Amino acid sequence: MSGSVLWLASPVHTKSLAIPSSRWGRRSHCRISSSVSVSATLVATAGPRSYESYEEMVYEVVLKQAALTRKERTNRGVLDESVPLSWDLLSDAYERCGEVCEEYAKTFYLGTLLMTPERRKAIWAIYVWCRRTDELVDGPNASHITPTALDRWEKRLDDLFKGRPYDMYDAALSDTISKFPVDIQPFKDMIEGMRLDLKKSRYQNFDELYLYCYYVAGTVGLMSVPVMGIAPDSKASTESVYNAALALGIANQLTNILRDVGEDARRGRIYLPLDELAQAGLTEDDIFAGKVTDKWRNFMKDQIKRTRMFYDAAEQGIFELNPQSRWPVLASSLLYRQILDSIEANDYNNFTKRAYVSKAKKLLSLPVAYAKATLGLKSS
Repeated sequence: MSGSVLWLASPVHTKSLAIPSSRWGRRSHCRISSSVSVSATLVATAGPRSYESYEEMVYEVVLKQAALTRKERTNRGVLDESVPLSWDLLSDAYERCGEVCEEYAKTFYLGTLLMTPERRKAIWAIYVWCRRTDELVDGPNASHITPTALDRWEKRLDDLFKGRPYDMYDAALSDTISKFPVDIQPFKDMIEGMRLDLKKSRYQNFDELYLYCYYVAGTVGLMSVPVMGIAPDSKASTESVYNAALALGIANQLTNILRDVGEDARRGRIYLPLDELAQAGLTEDDIFAGKVTDKWRNFMKDQIKRTRMFYDAAEQGIFELNPQSRWPVLASSLLYRQILDSIEANDYNNFTKRAYVSKAKKLLSLPVAYAKATLGLKSS
């Protein structure tokens, strides 16, 4: 994801936890063909229905999440009571979640320190759950994971949403969802993304890839907005903020896809739209051969252009967040999109060269992100 809890942060392996080496820091894609937001008229009909695209289906989830947040903003204090655990146990659970975030997502962790304590702890809890989920299919024991194991993980999710956590990390998330209008659907959808990774290694078109990217990265944005909070003076619609969150998750995942083409190919996977490859005069064999040609450069230019459009669309929503929540999200976004610059600097060789942002550039980006977040300086 992503580097996603980007809304949250980038991926990692952890040792003492079964915490995922995140998909947030792996693939990323989204749809910009018409616009990042799908017109609400596409989802005006009620009840069961068929969809012209997966994007329409995802947008219905966006509408539901936005409605929950909108209700909470007008009915403060009506959420369920906290998980019935002792304060010391909950405090320890949140502290451990913070330690995990600090160890594996340092830049994002620093940004969370500007948040109120309640929001900060809640974001840590979401981060840890997402990492643990991702590790099921991307971690050291991934070869032993079966669909049944994911079914058990989903049952465990149902239980913690009912206030029956299995361990300290679950307890922190269970407490979080009792305090914020966080819905279970994005969490279930992330698990569905893990199921896709067990059975699918090709994506015929962008619409298929869009759904995958929503599952593994866009969901993180939908989980996080209720905790990050929307600025009290924001004039933007709640739906537009959620659309921006979705766009950022997908942009991050797109970035990871483009960065990891060679690595994924060596695992027998291609996270690129096959129809767009064909239109560019490329085949699967070209991906496995790993040769940079003019056709490949032109294909990559189009992919990078689309990804940047998603980052641009996402940035508008970041400035509608609660002021204390903007910096960690903006910093992560600015840093992650620089990976695209690195791919270009490598002459589009993402087969054998790994694009990354140097530590010096990261350090330089932090004050820039802080200034933009504090002063509300949107990119032109």
